[in-house]
Amino acid sequence: MNESNFIYGVHPILEAINANKTIEKIFVLKESQNEQVSKIIKLCRAKDITVKFVPNEKLNRLTNKNHQGICAFLSPVVFHSIEELVPKILENKKNPIFLILSNITDVRNFGAITRSAECNNVDAIIIPNERSAALNEDAIKTSAGAIFNIPICKEKNLIDVVDILKQYNIKIYSASEKANKFVYEADFSTPIALIFGSEEYGIDKKLLERSDEILKLPILGKIQSLNVSVACGVFLYEVIRQRN
Repeated sequence: MNESNFIYGVHPILEAINANKTIEKIFVLKESQNEQVSKIIKLCRAKDITVKFVPNEKLNRLTNKNHQGICAFLSPVVFHSIEELVPKILENKKNPIFLILSNITDVRNFGAITRSAECNNVDAIIIPNERSAALNEDAIKTSAGAIFNIPICKEKNLIDVVDILKQYNIKIYSASEKANKFVYEADFSTPIALIFGSEEYGIDKKLLERSDEILKLPILGKIQSLNVSVACGVFLYEVIRQRN
């Protein structure tokens, strides 16, 4: 654990929130009766900061000091707003590429995806508030530092994100081994967003329903799917191949 990104106690966390620090998540004691903690929870809900209610044993594992029933992790990354970012990107680039990650909680997969995204000049990565990988030291290391070179948006609702992108005529493609069409048959010559899901849960059904097309990679062996970071890399290089 990087101690510089970890804070505990009511006043330090309240100060961090009021100073608009980027907070990854907050752990709160389940049975807390502290009025200041209740105030923090209300602030977190207003600012869409993830709060997890945990037993005292969890907090004691995080720190052996007086945590007052609350601990928090600051994010090493400054998150962007997709609503503000999209028009800025479209002003400067004709055919941007966006990545949307659904249910991808594995830190190393996230880091590897970010590395491939940066190498392929992806314009932004969008992740949900919940069920997303922690942007911690392992993510930074696996990304080879790429995590600091590409805008990351952490949004409450990925459905809303897709709807925003569609308003700008950005075509939405989802990757799924159950698709009927191969990635090589798609036309990536326009602004696009690629959606990838975890190997365990896949892409949320409502995201699939809002996709313009669902695409797959050919699988010739006995294992029926690729690691998501590998699949993402193949998709991105097909985009670049077509455009170049």
